[in-house]
Amino acid sequence: MNPLINKTLGVAFAGLSMSLALANTVSAQSPVETNQPSADYKPAFEGQTRIAGIKTKTAFDVAVLNDKLENPWAISVLPGGGFLITQKRGTMVILDADGKLSKTITGLPKVDPSGQGGLLDVTLDPDFAKNRMVYFAYSEPQANGALLAIAKGKLSAAETALENQTVIYRATPSYKDKLQYGSRIVFDKNGDLFVSTGERSGADIRIQAQYLNSSLGKILHLTKEGKPVPNGPFASKTDARPEIYALGLRNPDGLAINPQTGDLWEAEFGPKGGDEVNLIKPGKNYGWPVITYGVEYSGKKVGDGIQQKEGMEQPVYFWNPSISPGCIAFYNGTAIPEWKGNLFVGGLGGSHIIRLVIKDNKVTGEERLLEGMGERFRDMVEKDGALYSVTDNGKLYKIAKK
Repeated sequence: MNPLINKTLGVAFAGLSMSLALANTVSAQSPVETNQPSADYKPAFEGQTRIAGIKTKTAFDVAVLNDKLENPWAISVLPGGGFLITQKRGTMVILDADGKLSKTITGLPKVDPSGQGGLLDVTLDPDFAKNRMVYFAYSEPQANGALLAIAKGKLSAAETALENQTVIYRATPSYKDKLQYGSRIVFDKNGDLFVSTGERSGADIRIQAQYLNSSLGKILHLTKEGKPVPNGPFASKTDARPEIYALGLRNPDGLAINPQTGDLWEAEFGPKGGDEVNLIKPGKNYGWPVITYGVEYSGKKVGDGIQQKEGMEQPVYFWNPSISPGCIAFYNGTAIPEWKGNLFVGGLGGSHIIRLVIKDNKVTGEERLLEGMGERFRDMVEKDGALYSVTDNGKLYKIAKK
């Protein structure tokens, strides 16, 4: 049943936009997930999954600002209030603050758009207003498959090209399959990059998420030139890649820094069930594929079928069955005070946006928003107290206080 009440629907964009006014006075209820789990595994602690449901009390509107994007994958906010958006097949577009197409950026590197590959994340340099540098991720074709590449370029004055494009890092080894590149890019307070990488899915390669001599299934810590940030947790370890910050990840498509605490958070796909939210700490091992709350798509257990192991971190929260977390974003605005500090998760397979209330690094409440629209929410940002999300159907949504 749709948890949102006092709903109104109106046309706001080319006859296709929607405006939903939502308000609720109920605070806590039963867990929002009612379906049977894919695996009957017990959580490690109370509140690790199926926490009490909550509902937003503040009335807010939902509108579609653009419905003509082509497989958008990532969105960043430009200094003037517009948006820079990547499109899976290899272009970027600039939209104005109202969502209207302003510029198209071509001449980007060749990508492998098959499977889960293509032109992926995009992030602006913290000094973009001065240097106009853009950092982006893509699946780069190789003779023996493809790999995740991280590149940078300067947005031209005409905003139609990225000049002096340079690949600063390649997540090796390359692999023949077309799945699970991961690939979110986040700048830390010092202007260095955190980069998430997937383990590429195949049963013959996913164990490399545990290998310190592989870039796969990791959080990497890189300078703007793609070099290891000095004094990383594995910098002094023989045969370890010094850029590795954390390991044991499956397909980390969500990465964000909590603006209130400075902590790094990650969300990743489990196999069948076991999607996770993790608080990332340097040098920690998050377990995949040794421990997981999911099972193989066949229904068989993953590895030894264990969920806990000494030396491996537990997720802060997990979902079973899967919701397929495509992105995460913290709300740091003031327009909707009850959302302050909350973590929002874009569900792909789940076709909704999840709001998680976090207190002392534990999830204390969960809400589902925008259910029933049939959307896969691929990326999300907060700007001026509103949330903006791009979907696989080619739409840009705005969620703002009414």
